[in-house]
Amino acid sequence: MSTAAPSASVDRRALLVWGVGLLAYGVAVMQRTSLGVAGIGAADRFGASASVLATFAVLQLLVYASLQVPVGVLLDRYGARRLILLGAVTAGAGQVLLAVTTSLVGAIGARVLVGAGDAMTFVCVLRLVAAWFPPRRNPLMSQLTGLTGQLGQIASAVPLAHLLGAFGWTTTYLTAAAASGVAFVLVLLLLHDAPPGAVSPRRSSTLTEVRTQVAQAFLHPGTRLGLWTHFTVQYSGTVFVLLWGYPFLVSGEGLTPATASALLTVFVVTGMACGPVFGHLVSRHPLRRSWLVLSILTVTVTVWTLVLAWPGRAPLWVLVLLVLGLALGGPGSMIGFDFARTFNPPDRLGSATGIVNVGGFLASLLTILAIGVILDASGAGGGVGREATYDLGAFKLAWSVQYVVWAFGLVAIVRTRTLARRRMAEAGVVVPPIRQAIADRRRSSR
Repeated sequence: MSTAAPSASVDRRALLVWGVGLLAYGVAVMQRTSLGVAGIGAADRFGASASVLATFAVLQLLVYASLQVPVGVLLDRYGARRLILLGAVTAGAGQVLLAVTTSLVGAIGARVLVGAGDAMTFVCVLRLVAAWFPPRRNPLMSQLTGLTGQLGQIASAVPLAHLLGAFGWTTTYLTAAAASGVAFVLVLLLLHDAPPGAVSPRRSSTLTEVRTQVAQAFLHPGTRLGLWTHFTVQYSGTVFVLLWGYPFLVSGEGLTPATASALLTVFVVTGMACGPVFGHLVSRHPLRRSWLVLSILTVTVTVWTLVLAWPGRAPLWVLVLLVLGLALGGPGSMIGFDFARTFNPPDRLGSATGIVNVGGFLASLLTILAIGVILDASGAGGGVGREATYDLGAFKLAWSVQYVVWAFGLVAIVRTRTLARRRMAEAGVVVPPIRQAIADRRRSSR
């Protein structure tokens, strides 16, 4: 009985710290997606065309992806708490600027600030998970952390949309900024980088050490396996939800806007449901994580092939299968961070996590641009994003660019997995072939 109380106290404090980190991350995602509910209002306020507004999505990804490695380095040097505080201030300042500006330049500057603040938050919360929870619970807690992003997106789609209709532009975005202020205060008062008495990881003191640390993180095949996992399985769903999925369903497949929106809701709910399942599987079978990644990739390629090969418009049940398959990519990409955690020491975990987090957003950015270029080259219609009027043939041709990304990602995953297993074997951990593992399990069950 004497040992149970301290353990329970530590668990409660870990959950409190994690909960505050989740709140900060959820607010950051809400800020990230807050402009999506105000497309028409933004066009009127800033005098911008649909194509100019669509560049906000690309800009958001560009800022987020480009800051991941620098944020990882700063995380290793200064800790999660300081960076989450800085992220809340930066994102909040961006929303204040967006609330008061009426110029397109000011709006772009505001989105850059929001993107920068957002970029500082997620990898820091993952670092808190690694510091406060035992290794066996990390995969599940990381998946649950990722789910918070979906909740933040819902917060921007419902409460902010209501505020925008009821009180107008300035009040809505000042309220969003206030949410970052609340997160800042809670992080300042309640969040700590590590449990009391924990040994702090060594922090690089010179620029040369920082460069060496980043290089070591990247050169480890386990980190690159995480990078290519995130790159390969996350981007298709991100591109679909962020920009091109809605016009594809409405203009290409002929769905009503209400049905298309319902399918996007199914995407969010499915991703939230699959996250804990994937976390449990990774915890139970840590040597088979890459097989789960390859299975998710297979499902994604299969459902897209079914849709793209279908003669004419696909029936609704096929499009439901597409959305369900794409929803696996978000929680599946979180496995990449588990690779970074297990293959790197604590003093370079931030750098490794930042490297991994670049992958999916870089692939998303490239694919968004490639699809746009192909659609424009097809000359089949006009508009961008939700205003798109391209026909189904143009969309199918544009979405086919994904096969190039998938092929590249598959080769990179298989290659880095081989190198990572070779490193593991040198350390005395041999991963048996999957057929042998299945046979051994059958024999043991008998």
